[in-house]
Amino acid sequence: MITTWPCPGSREADGEFAASIDRGRRQRLLIVPPLLDEMNRTRRLLVGTMRAADAQGLDSFLPDLPGTNESRQAFAAQSLQAWRSAMAAAARHFRATHVLAVRGGALVFPNVLPGWVLEPVMGASLLRQLLRARVIAAREAGRHEDSADLLETGRNEGIALAGYDFGPALIAGLEGARPLDEGQRELRIADLGGIAPWLRAEPGEDPAQATRLAARIVADIAEGLGA
Repeated sequence: MITTWPCPGSREADGEFAASIDRGRRQRLLIVPPLLDEMNRTRRLLVGTMRAADAQGLDSFLPDLPGTNESRQAFAAQSLQAWRSAMAAAARHFRATHVLAVRGGALVFPNVLPGWVLEPVMGASLLRQLLRARVIAAREAGRHEDSADLLETGRNEGIALAGYDFGPALIAGLEGARPLDEGQRELRIADLGGIAPWLRAEPGEDPAQATRLAARIVADIAEGLGA
């Protein structure tokens, strides 16, 4: 089901939206989605993981990052710090006991909770991919753009990348951001089988992959992760 949660920075009384499977169980998983277009391509995996986790006795919550998906906040106003604060607030609101962060979501992991990072990525790497895509698109349209010049513009004024209006704060945050390293367990797609959903040309579905991801999380909790 879709629910709402009080998010810092939101002007709406209900805050932001989240997908939720909440049966009031003791173990409760907050899922921090990937950033930008990877979030769209990965959503089916994450919702499938929530359903599989529910079948194994685990509640779960997938909140929107402010400024993305169904959020009513402006993307241009976002920063990594704003997203970290939002995910920490979501963890408190949903009384999360564990966190799963995927790809760039590992850059905004609520660091007070134990959990997992699936294929974490450096902020600078995400930024390079976005700049490279813009340079290639410009070249195909007969224009010349330079990654270094674009980055400097982004630092000073903000810049449009992959359909998103990045403000200077988000550009600066991504340049130096590293995934949190405080004992989170790192997961790899190779261990789950199948294709990484963020590498697909179009969003796809792999129920077996989602089931294996949920099973790994439930098994780790049973072993005492975060106990």
